[in-house]
Amino acid sequence: MKIVLAYSGGLDTSIILAWLKQNYDAEIIAFCADIGQGEELDGLKDKTLRTGAAKCVIEDLREEFARDFIFPMFQAGAISEGQYFLGTSIARPLIAKRMVEIARAESAEAIAHGATGKGNDQVRFELSAAALAPELKVIAPWRDEKFRRQFPGRAEMIAFANENKIAVEASVSKPYSMDRNLLHISFESGMLEDPWFDASGPEARDMYKLSVSPEDAPNEAEYIELHFEAGNCTFVAVGGASSRELGPSRTGSSGVAGAPPSKLSPLQVMQTLNKLGGKYGIGRVDIVENRFVGMKGRGVYETPGGAILYFAHRQMEALTMDREMMQLRDGLIPKYSALVYNGFWFSPEREALQALVTESQRDVTGVVRLKLYKGNIIVAGRKSAKSLYDPAIATMEGEDAENTIRTMRPVLLD
Repeated sequence: MKIVLAYSGGLDTSIILAWLKQNYDAEIIAFCADIGQGEELDGLKDKTLRTGAAKCVIEDLREEFARDFIFPMFQAGAISEGQYFLGTSIARPLIAKRMVEIARAESAEAIAHGATGKGNDQVRFELSAAALAPELKVIAPWRDEKFRRQFPGRAEMIAFANENKIAVEASVSKPYSMDRNLLHISFESGMLEDPWFDASGPEARDMYKLSVSPEDAPNEAEYIELHFEAGNCTFVAVGGASSRELGPSRTGSSGVAGAPPSKLSPLQVMQTLNKLGGKYGIGRVDIVENRFVGMKGRGVYETPGGAILYFAHRQMEALTMDREMMQLRDGLIPKYSALVYNGFWFSPEREALQALVTESQRDVTGVVRLKLYKGNIIVAGRKSAKSLYDPAIATMEGEDAENTIRTMRPVLLD
């Protein structure tokens, strides 16, 4: 038997890899999607093979993740319960899609994941797999009574890892779990299960990976400009300079006076904004959310680049999007967000909503200027050749009430 396991190198999937091999007498193909975990992938292949995998597949899916998943979702203005930027939710369909493709290529009978029976990820993985390859068996060890008896808690898993010389970052002193990708990093479990615990306090200071605390951010504000075309960010300028200065994004301006800046890829945009947001303590969220499985859960998130992109995109829409279209699209945000959160990315209704969203973004083109300061994103200007804002009409100088009412009549009569 062959099983394709979604493998992160963390505590759960490391234990599950060894457990699957022992209990299913199976050949385990460990799949790790590089969707922006950074240094977490260092040495992962060797670790996977030492833990018992017959094969390890690591693929760089960062550009696809940014282009085909993050950007379309942000065009839709999707946000869950007013706070969560859906960083974990949007990554799962991409991972599941690639797992299915590998399973077919390797003639595997099943795929497996390390999602718990109380979390949302089990649903996201399995609904995606069911939509793409209903013939594949899905193995979920956390719903297996034998597995739960052996590992009733994280302490037992950590002890097993130590006994079997499986290197994991989790420890009894740092028992929380983490999930990182290009859009965010999430933290849950351990001390975070107490909703009164202050995740912004000194006890959690070492937990964060992508951002400084707002108190430690620079005392001087940073101005940046985001260029948009049809609802997608295509360039980021910092302090009037090109984003070349930021490191990960090496695409600068064209060098021609008056010429538009060279475009950045979606991946480069996210890398650039993540570095900026992290530097200024932007994008930290602490939320008690309603899980799809019917319970509340507490999660802490870092979404530095996503928070900036979401804010800037909304500012661009405010200048260029027709009121009726905006109201129509905004009315669909809860539905779209729920589809992403609950694992229905590959559903026909999400794809239908996406077609409407794409149409709504046709004129969302221009530049937004922002000021970043100690955890805050402040709008400092916006401009567009497709702007619907007309100063001649909006001015309060020489106000003509009769003409104003006359221009409103078609709307009032609708």
